[in-house]
Amino acid sequence: MNTIYDVAVVGAGPGGYVAAIRASQLGLKTICIDDFEDASGKASLGGTCLNVGCIPSKALLESSENYEKAIHKFHEHGISATEVKIDVAKMLARKDGIVKQFTNGISLLFKKNKVKQLHGRAELVSSGDLMRLKITGSNESFVDAKHVIIATGSSPRSMDSVPVDNEYICDNTGALTLTKTPKHLLVIGAGVIGLEMGSVWRRLGAKVTVLEALPTFLAAVDEAVAKEAKRIFTKNLGLDIHLGCAVQEVSRKDETITVTYKEGDDIKTLDCDRIVVAVGRVPNSNGVGLDNVGVDVDERGFITVDHHNRTNISNIYAIGDVVRGPMLAHKSSEEGVAVAETIAGQYGDVNLDAIPWVIYTSPEIAWVGRTEQDLKSDGVPYKVGKFPFVASGRAQAIGDSLGFVKMIAHEESDRILGVHVIGPYASELISEAVVALEFGATSEDIARIVHAHPSLSEAMHEAALGIENRYLSL
Repeated sequence: MNTIYDVAVVGAGPGGYVAAIRASQLGLKTICIDDFEDASGKASLGGTCLNVGCIPSKALLESSENYEKAIHKFHEHGISATEVKIDVAKMLARKDGIVKQFTNGISLLFKKNKVKQLHGRAELVSSGDLMRLKITGSNESFVDAKHVIIATGSSPRSMDSVPVDNEYICDNTGALTLTKTPKHLLVIGAGVIGLEMGSVWRRLGAKVTVLEALPTFLAAVDEAVAKEAKRIFTKNLGLDIHLGCAVQEVSRKDETITVTYKEGDDIKTLDCDRIVVAVGRVPNSNGVGLDNVGVDVDERGFITVDHHNRTNISNIYAIGDVVRGPMLAHKSSEEGVAVAETIAGQYGDVNLDAIPWVIYTSPEIAWVGRTEQDLKSDGVPYKVGKFPFVASGRAQAIGDSLGFVKMIAHEESDRILGVHVIGPYASELISEAVVALEFGATSEDIARIVHAHPSLSEAMHEAALGIENRYLSL
């Protein structure tokens, strides 16, 4: 007789494993089913984020930034470094070690929190008071559960004209495993993944060309930040960025890849030796058995859910990249916690309007809330405070003073509507803004909070002061 679980979680990425742990902590008998395997074919928890996404990419970004600093910036501090070399194999080994540490850590967390883990592919086969899932892998089995949480994540969007082989033409997985620095890397797509991977290999010595289909750069970002980012990425970092480009054909002869693309009305070609395809991601909603039990899916493949992440089937929930909202690991995790608490009879909630976004380039880009162009389009009255890092003593001391903090508040109520940062440690600075939005703070609230001196956080303070043109350092 099969064990009946209170909760079965399908997927062990940042949403799934967190949901499983929280459900078990709340006294629910929980199983987590996942089919991800590493390059050696071994089961590996953590999904895309820990295995081939967030964590390994940040490890490579840090390595490449250290290399660039040693070559170009140490001399500013009176430090002489000669014959600086990059050992790509060792860099990749460090990245792999970090990944292994964290994926193994999830197994330990499962044991500590009494979560049953099962390797295999799960498919819903029947619904009712008890949901049944068929698990395929080395052996076929079945799992019965009172509630199911679908956390199957997303996959890279493919291009018919640019077939990925993860040797010469790579998706995000292949971009993290290149064994040598390309001479000329072409990145198709100027989104988060494209810019981060392009930054890594540019700093390691590759010529990097970026082709973006949209006519605007970082269209989702505040226009002032996007303009500054494009200037820095082209002038300081050396990325060759082209907008409004459509790739038409790719051919390879030995180590040379010839790409034909349309830019405006012109047909152009370029030669490169490696390509990274980063044109977005699509939800992993196929193959989960949604049709078998009647779960609604929209025209783009996203599972339809309500505010509590419940599907049209009352005891089936879905979280993370497979539902509406930003495809971000931290959003997935918080949805996992909220759903587990909802199932346990508590109140779980995630405010999708206060989710921080981060692009881990150098300088970093982070934001939360509304952009100026959105507010202008909607006719919302607003006021802006903006403070450059060049006027920050801490930023000057660490030798990283590009960018600024921009705060937007309602013109009448002074309530903070959005905060946008491009600059050093933007990923850390944005947390103060997230708290401010969650608690309905005004710019005056931030302006009256004492910020440590000297610190990068003073730029947030000055931006708040700038709402009323009360700058103290400009």
